[in-house]
Amino acid sequence: MEEEKKSEIQDDEMKEQPVEAEQPVEEAAAPEEKVASETPSDEKTKRHKGRHAHEKELESKLEKQVTKYKELNDQFLRLYSEFDNYRKRTAKEKIEMSVTASEGVIKDILPVFDDFDRALQNMEKNGNNADMQGVTLIYNKLKTVLKSKGLEEIEALDTEFNTDEHEALTLLPAPSEDKKGKVLEVVQKGYKLNGKVIRFARVVVGN
Repeated sequence: MEEEKKSEIQDDEMKEQPVEAEQPVEEAAAPEEKVASETPSDEKTKRHKGRHAHEKELESKLEKQVTKYKELNDQFLRLYSEFDNYRKRTAKEKIEMSVTASEGVIKDILPVFDDFDRALQNMEKNGNNADMQGVTLIYNKLKTVLKSKGLEEIEALDTEFNTDEHEALTLLPAPSEDKKGKVLEVVQKGYKLNGKVIRFARVVVGN
């Protein structure tokens, strides 16, 4: 009986003692594991953002350099084009100057040339053959010299009236249909120097 009482007392004491709560070791460690698992991901995101920002900066710099290159290239092309045009223009002017350098002198000689023409026509009318031969010789010699310098007579008589070479002094009724719009008479001869008109042919045109 006494042993049963002791056993009951011990059981009561054990019931009265508070049972200590077991610490959830795994649950306590869980937050640390969560922090540890999130940290590498955050670092990776930061590295990705940093690399993306660096790439954008490089792209921006590249775009600026490309724009600058295009501007400089455009300036170079414009300058080269202007210089090439200047070079061609000056070369052309030099050629024209060398070709027409004697233009002023030849223009001054043309009235003398006209006098020769008229003198020969009068001699032919008067039948002065002896004088006419001498004057013709001088005239032809002068004509040859001027021709060697690039002078040529503008064809006018019986040709279509051409405003680029002819100057119409007056209009006269054409003697026939085929003479309309053509030169009926040359009042003063016209001349070209190396293809350039230096004096228009003064003519009468059929109407």
